[in-house]
Amino acid sequence: MREIVFDTETTGLSPIDGDRLVEIGCVELINKVETGRSFHCYFNPERPMNAVAESIHGLSDKFLADKPLFAEKAKSFLDFIGFSPLVAHNAAFDFGFLNHELGRCGYSAICMTRMVDTLAIARSKHPGAKHTLDALCTRYGIDRSHRVKHGALLDAQLLAQLYVELTGGRQIGMALGDDSASGGRKDGYNTASQSKNRKPRRNPRPHQASPQELLRHGAFIDKISDPVWRQA
Repeated sequence: MREIVFDTETTGLSPIDGDRLVEIGCVELINKVETGRSFHCYFNPERPMNAVAESIHGLSDKFLADKPLFAEKAKSFLDFIGFSPLVAHNAAFDFGFLNHELGRCGYSAICMTRMVDTLAIARSKHPGAKHTLDALCTRYGIDRSHRVKHGALLDAQLLAQLYVELTGGRQIGMALGDDSASGGRKDGYNTASQSKNRKPRRNPRPHQASPQELLRHGAFIDKISDPVWRQA
């Protein structure tokens, strides 16, 4: 099953009040396993950045000034997500901005039946607890040390790991040696290696006997009279 985990950054809280999308990041999952395929883009919002929003994601007017308009990348985005379910944290917020932007450039809204909200899942599993992405990553032991500010692609990558944990854990979709989900496609989309989110693999510990141990073992064997392995 193919699913797309995504996150957005915006100029504010409400598209109805004129706020716009400035970044989107998407991560592809197949059977709850990251494939390495992603879609990521910044957008010129054609309006000033709200100071509070900038303090959260760090995207300034100057940085966004030469970025494409959403309308220029809308088709590429829609081609990437296809008809897959879309997973987001507080998904109604992201869907609201996304569908508003799609409507502005003449595309149909994405049906809300495709929405999978990890915030709702977390509230159901952990009532009364904190349900921010940071808090849930801490609960499930997901490394977020590299998350200094919000960023759509980084947050989508963290959310993909969290979504797997919320829906059953690491045992889902385990497939050794399956190259089909290795991210080796060459189709023009960004490829984000999963390895950067994994702990470094330890080298195997030495387990063979040392020369001194072999000598002691030989001396011990020599003391055994008429051993069975020497009998005809």
